[in-house]
Amino acid sequence: MNLIMLLEMVAQADPDRVAVTAGERDVTYGELLTLAHEYAAGIEDGGAPLAAYLGENSPEAVALLFAASLSGVPYAPINYRWTDEQITEALGRIAPLTVLADEGCASRVPAIDSVSVLERRPGAAMDGALPDDDAAAVLLFTSGTTSAPKAAVLRNRHLVPYVLETIDFLNAAPDEAILVSVPPYHIAAVSSVLTSVYSGRRMVQLITFDPQLWVDTVRREKVTQAMVVPTMLNRILDVVEADGQGLAHLRHLSYGGGRMPAQVVERAMTLLPDLNLVNAYGLTETSSTITLLSPDDHREAAASTDPTVRARLGSVGKALPSIEIEIRDADGGALPPGRAGEIFVRGDQVSGEYLSHKATDASGWYPTRDRGHLDADGFLFLDGRADDVIVRGGENLSPSEIEDRLGAHASVAESAVIGVPDTEWGERVEAFVVPAAGTAPGAQELQAWVREALRSTKVPAAIHFVDELPYNETGKLLRRELRAQLAPAT
Repeated sequence: MNLIMLLEMVAQADPDRVAVTAGERDVTYGELLTLAHEYAAGIEDGGAPLAAYLGENSPEAVALLFAASLSGVPYAPINYRWTDEQITEALGRIAPLTVLADEGCASRVPAIDSVSVLERRPGAAMDGALPDDDAAAVLLFTSGTTSAPKAAVLRNRHLVPYVLETIDFLNAAPDEAILVSVPPYHIAAVSSVLTSVYSGRRMVQLITFDPQLWVDTVRREKVTQAMVVPTMLNRILDVVEADGQGLAHLRHLSYGGGRMPAQVVERAMTLLPDLNLVNAYGLTETSSTITLLSPDDHREAAASTDPTVRARLGSVGKALPSIEIEIRDADGGALPPGRAGEIFVRGDQVSGEYLSHKATDASGWYPTRDRGHLDADGFLFLDGRADDVIVRGGENLSPSEIEDRLGAHASVAESAVIGVPDTEWGERVEAFVVPAAGTAPGAQELQAWVREALRSTKVPAAIHFVDELPYNETGKLLRRELRAQLAPAT
């Protein structure tokens, strides 16, 4: 089974149901399938073995995903926030290809022989490629928070099982709508399109995130579901708390893409008590979500007086039924519950494949490069990237533990902890802190705060106060930029 079949099933069953709302424009499922056929004809005319998209969220981006599947070629959405040089380098790596660009990006398509501009053929109807489970369906460039982006390969046999195991066919009620605010080149956007289409849910596209615009759109379009990254949620809650109008139609809010402070989750549950919160953890290489902290898990943890259960508000939940998780030490040995190490995953939706190489082992296990631990009941807790671990005097320190303690201080809005080269200890702990509005905490005050709860080796040797922390567009903290700020001048 390939991706186009997901759209064909819904378009045949309910062609007049609205699939995409983009501003004042509504596109039905029948119209979306027609667009897919017209772009597929253009792909066939050009003869390129890959179709790329360069631009912001649009109905055309959705249509091209299915057009590529209809043509039997991979779909590659490109990061429009990259520089022209980065775009040219990325397209050159995956060329030859044909590219569809929106109006704002049309001039940025490089004029090179191996890259052609996709032309839509109105009125065309294609027979479609035969289903090929093993064919590459999507190429996505990873976020590159610690290294240069890699082109991850997701095949039909990774993406389709994720959809079929997560969503029932056409199960969305006619009034359901999901707000899509993540950019089209992110795995969360791809998985949101696939699951929304198969369920028949209307997708409301938001081009640029602004907390007031986000809230206004949710209210105007009567959005019932949405997904945010950690940096978005607190700003959304500020708007909701300030105007006191709530979010009457919103039923489900999922969050992911980075560690979410427990105090932000608790704030959301207080301000929006009827909202079903879901924490979803996944990676590009795993075709999106692999663990979920369900609404019931949230409520049980929030209501519990048992510290072990309450701590689950800071977890990313349990593995999906089709996913296996192991925590391993540096030598590759499996660790018991409570012990932190690198997270390895295995399952039908796990690709772990790049254009340059395959990262899974012979048994299908993929090393996520994320660190974490499982509790006795299988809840997964993230400790950050393996590269983020601070090695001080031979002791491994997790930045997340220190950040959680700093974040519990009333004068701290956000914090980030990094390891800085040190001639005596190998690395020393330093922190960047964004003060809460209207406060001016002192470094010694925060150092004492950390020392009260954690041992002295985890107390930051220096605290740098900043107006904001560097995040990428999907909410991942860019520690490399913080390290660069403290690197000695050369």
